[in-house]
Amino acid sequence: MVKTKAQQIMADREARSEQEATRAILDIAAEFEPYIIRQRRHFHKHPEPSLEEVRTTSDIAGQLDAMNIPYERPLKTGLVATLRGTAPDAYRADGTPRRRLLMRADIDALPVTERTEEEFASVNEGYMHACGHDCHIAMMLGCLQVLRHMTDDIHGEVRVVFQPSEENGSGAKMMCEAGVCEDVDGAFAMHIWSEVDAGTVSCEPGPRMANTDWFRIDVHGTSCHGAMPQRGADAIMVAAEIVNALQTIVSRDLSPYEPAVVTVGELHGGTARNVIAGSAYLTGTVRTYSDATHEMMPELIRRICTHTAAALGAEAELSDYTIANYKVENEPAASERCRQAVLKVLGAAGEGRYRGTLSGEDFSEYLRRVPGVLAFVGCRNPQVGATFAQHSCYYRIDESVLAKGAAVAAQYAVDFLAEPTQEELDGPLVARIAESNPALADTVRSARAATVGAHHALKDAREARMTAARELRRAHAKSEDEAEDKPKE
Repeated sequence: MVKTKAQQIMADREARSEQEATRAILDIAAEFEPYIIRQRRHFHKHPEPSLEEVRTTSDIAGQLDAMNIPYERPLKTGLVATLRGTAPDAYRADGTPRRRLLMRADIDALPVTERTEEEFASVNEGYMHACGHDCHIAMMLGCLQVLRHMTDDIHGEVRVVFQPSEENGSGAKMMCEAGVCEDVDGAFAMHIWSEVDAGTVSCEPGPRMANTDWFRIDVHGTSCHGAMPQRGADAIMVAAEIVNALQTIVSRDLSPYEPAVVTVGELHGGTARNVIAGSAYLTGTVRTYSDATHEMMPELIRRICTHTAAALGAEAELSDYTIANYKVENEPAASERCRQAVLKVLGAAGEGRYRGTLSGEDFSEYLRRVPGVLAFVGCRNPQVGATFAQHSCYYRIDESVLAKGAAVAAQYAVDFLAEPTQEELDGPLVARIAESNPALADTVRSARAATVGAHHALKDAREARMTAARELRRAHAKSEDEAEDKPKE
């Protein structure tokens, strides 16, 4: 029986170089591209809302069973898979992995009625994978297909979290509370993204997605006959004035260099067309990057709603202000590691550029606990109709990007787990110091890093001096030659 390329790679027990490992990742990802697309279409056809991803969880479990990858179900929906590396140093003598990477794929859909007319369009009326979570499942399953065929290249352990309920902001918190971040050294996630060109991946450092807050304002007026407005205080009019006044937060209270959004999405009030409304309420969302701006927002909203209502003879209160998600901020080292993975797998043409977005993502809950990176996998391609925004009922993607995303994820995992641990970098002396005096150990590490930096700077300075000396000698020799060649008068 002829073995597939992936099977040949799995059977090859020879140690691979870094370049050979990347070649193996690309070969296996290419072989499983039809599988990845097929999985994406299956999950797209059967979307389920947050906390109700029962079939989705079962179908993912079926794929993991077929791969012989063990998993646990810490919550009602979603699951956590474990892929163990078989490199000689993957585990310590006590059985713990030398490094462990958490990789997250969210699995829930949106309450959107699909209008794409794709042959694999949603069969669950009123629900759609309009934010690409079907793609996240498929890419992560593809990543696992790659990694399971090359476990000898995995110097540690991969923990894959198929997370429910990202869209309502609760799933990551639930998974973290269930302990998925315990004994984890780093975190990685991908998000398919309609504002990034297909074939590129953006993973720049710093804030990438915004702090996401929800608010509700209740307005209390005095109802009266619609033909006698002077006898009451119109709660709907007051609410409308509050909507307008809230926009001055961004335009007048914040610096023009500070990204922020205040959006009112609902305004409800009134009971009849000929009655001045005695009460109304509005709800909305706030998006920010800056921690300082994030902290200011509740008081700014409270000030505006209270005083606007008072000026119009009514009362208003900020009855709810909820932090749904904190911002997603890529750690610089993780971002650079991801960038290098993109360059290895996709080449320079695959390095995307994206300013970030004020959309929210609960992957931030993992990043608040461990350093990591969220990568935007571009899917925008007008030639296949992939131009619609996230959450659109017409949302489409360029499916050719899915295997590329899976390969980048696999490369990131291999690279992350191959890096030395802090213990290995420290050596036995600093490791002993860290046990009794962590602060002193940090000081020693900083001093060591400064020494290494100084050595590199001196080396660079010597090389620069030698280069300058060579250039001076060449210039001097050239001027002498020119002087000799010049005819004498």
